[in-house]
Order: sequence, then C-alpha cells, then structure tokens
Amino acid sequence: MALCRRLARLAAHLQDPRKVAAFQRLCGVEGPSGWADAEQRDGGRGPVVNGGPPAAERAGEPGHPTGNGTVPGGAAPPQRWRRRPRRNSLTEEDGSQEFSTRSRFLYYLFSLGTELGNELFYILFFPFCIWNLDAWLGRRLIIIWVWVMYLGQCTKDVIRWPRPASPPVVKLEVFYNSEYSMPSTHAMSGTAIPLALLLLSYGRWQYPLMFGLILAFCWCSLVCCSRIYMGMHSILDVIAGFLYAILILIVFHPVVDLIDNFNLTYKYAPLIIISLHLALGIFSFTLDTWSTSRGDTAQILGCGAGVACGSHVNYIMGLKLDPPPSTLPLSLSSLTVTVFGKAILRLLIGVIVLLLTKVAMKKATIPLACKIFRIPHDDVRKARQRMEVELPYRYITYGMVGFSLMFIVPCLFHSIGLS
Repeated sequence: MALCRRLARLAAHLQDPRKVAAFQRLCGVEGPSGWADAEQRDGGRGPVVNGGPPAAERAGEPGHPTGNGTVPGGAAPPQRWRRRPRRNSLTEEDGSQEFSTRSRFLYYLFSLGTELGNELFYILFFPFCIWNLDAWLGRRLIIIWVWVMYLGQCTKDVIRWPRPASPPVVKLEVFYNSEYSMPSTHAMSGTAIPLALLLLSYGRWQYPLMFGLILAFCWCSLVCCSRIYMGMHSILDVIAGFLYAILILIVFHPVVDLIDNFNLTYKYAPLIIISLHLALGIFSFTLDTWSTSRGDTAQILGCGAGVACGSHVNYIMGLKLDPPPSTLPLSLSSLTVTVFGKAILRLLIGVIVLLLTKVAMKKATIPLACKIFRIPHDDVRKARQRMEVELPYRYITYGMVGFSLMFIVPCLFHSIGLS
C-alpha cells in the first residue's frame, strides 16, 4: 500500500501542468502579459472536456470556444518574438493564443521534433525508405507503426485524460488539441520507429552499432521533449508513451516477419486485411465522441491496409522491390551523385502521385459518403465529424495512398526507367 501511494504521488507530480510550464520557461517560452495570474482571475475553472467549450459556455454563460485542457485567461500583447499556433480546420479553435520565445533555435528544433510524428514526415520517410533504400525494411516499419499508433489512439479514448491546463501551460500547438492526452502518440511513434529501424536494419545494413544507438536516442529524445515544449503533454504522458511503445515492440517485433509473409503469400490476405482493419476502425469510432484522433486512426488503418494489399499484388505479379539476397548486407558506400539524383527524382515524382491520389480520393469519397448516408454536405467540416463520412473517407483515401505507395508508383518507376 505504501508503494502504491508513493507511485500515485509520483504520477501526480509528473502530471502536474506546472512542470510543463516550468520546462517551457526554461526554454524561453512565455505567454501573454499577466499569463501567470490568469488561472486565479478565472475563478478556478478546471480543464474542459475533450474538444468541448468551457463549462460556463455550456451552461449559457459567456465564454470563448477552447480546446481540451484550455482555460480562458487574459491576453495582452506578447513581448519578444511572437508566434501563433497552427490551427486545425476541423475544430472550432481559433488558434489565437499568441506566445513569445527568447530562443528561435529551440522553437524550430522542437517544431522539427513534433513534425517527426506528423503526416508530412510519414509521407516522406516511408516512401523514401521503400523506393530508395529497402522495401523489406519499409514494409515491416509500417506494420509496427500501424499497431503502435492504433493502440495508442484507442488507449487515449479509453483513459480520457485532458491535455495540460492552459494556463499555466502555454499552447504552442493546437492542431491536436481536441484529442486526449494519455499516452503521447508522438512519443510512441518517436520511440517505436527509430528503435524498430535499429532492430530491423542492424545486420542487414552495414553501419556501426553506436551510430544506430545515437540516432535512435536523439530521435526519440527530440520527439518526446518537443511534446512538453509545445505544451501538448505532461511529463507523465510522454513517459507512458515511451514505455508503451517499447512494450508493443516487444510483442510485435518477434512476429513482424510472420505478418509480412502472410500479407505477401496468403491467397486471401487482402480480404482478411481489409476486413480486419475496417473492423478495428469501427471499434475505435465507438470509444468516444468525435475528435481528430478518430480520423487519424482510420487514416493509419487505411494506410496499413493499402500497403499490405499493394505488397500482396506485387508478390502475385512478380514485381520484386526487395534487394536480392546476394546483395546482403547492404551498404551506403556505393552512393554516387547519379544514385542520389535518381533517389531524389523518385521521391519527388512519387510523392506528387501520392498527393494527387489523396486529393482525388478526397474529392470523390466525401460527397459519395454524404449521398449514400443522406448527410448534408453543405458544411464539409460538420459532415466529416460523422462516422458515416469520416471513416470511409479516411479509410478509402489513405488505403489508396498506401496501395499507390507499394504498387502503382513502383510500376510507374519501372515504366519510365527509374526502378
């Protein structure tokens, strides 16, 4: 019992938003003038519910729409270098909370760390790995990434802990503010991807083990610290995400070869994969009311299903993307200007194809889903908050992006002599 009480006190200490605010101040981040006293002036209202307005506004009192964990406070013109958080077009948050920072270097450094867990990074990293480095490695990384992110997003909607209260925390980002906080899925992906990359590539690629360990440590540390700096997670959220990712890796790393082999060779693999991922998406949509995490979950599952189906079609048609066994272990020593130029060209052409696929499928699936389920689509934002629209739109769109990544784009490269 004494141990449990000590652990509970430690957890409460690590979850304290004042620790997040202290780290932000250490890094030179400041809120508007009078920010520190805003909580007392507010009269003690606590954090709001996930994605909803403050209690006063729900009761009909005047207030300002805010996101998860946000408490309204006074705002005077900030000093020093001013910035505004990036807003999410699907939420009602106006992103108008300005902040100032004394260190542009740290701001850009931790912004980079945050982007290592965002869509922009994924749509560049995974294609580059599959098209230019090692498709065998890329497929396995995506399998692990899908399960890590799916379990992390579902766990958020089960635990339902709010974001750190603001104030005292300064929100440098509001893009994912409608989601719950525990665990940090950025910390999970920032832990799982570099560690899985090290576990899967060492021995298959020739490089010093110390280089891989340093890369994984720096990658993981940057992503985890960036979430505290941005004011989006408590220290406890980040630690829990780190440990949760390691636990998932322990479970899935030994069986990732079996999963990939099943995706490639089993006759009915595409049917099973599509059905399983769709069922998992429907289940995740029942865990809580709408937030951006639901769409992200369907997006991740759709991408994973598309990649698996594309890999299966490649295998059936004899389109081999994996390096021949005779070339193992692989090495970067043969890198030349010509090889590098072709790699950049493949990435540029391939990503354009993926983005065009995404835009085309989005234009087709949202109106179609609205028509099938008889949902008004005059306000697309509100329509996308309905499961009948959001799930098929995200699942089909990113399923086609994943399929294009593994099959259509490699076929294009083969036809134009870039394979």
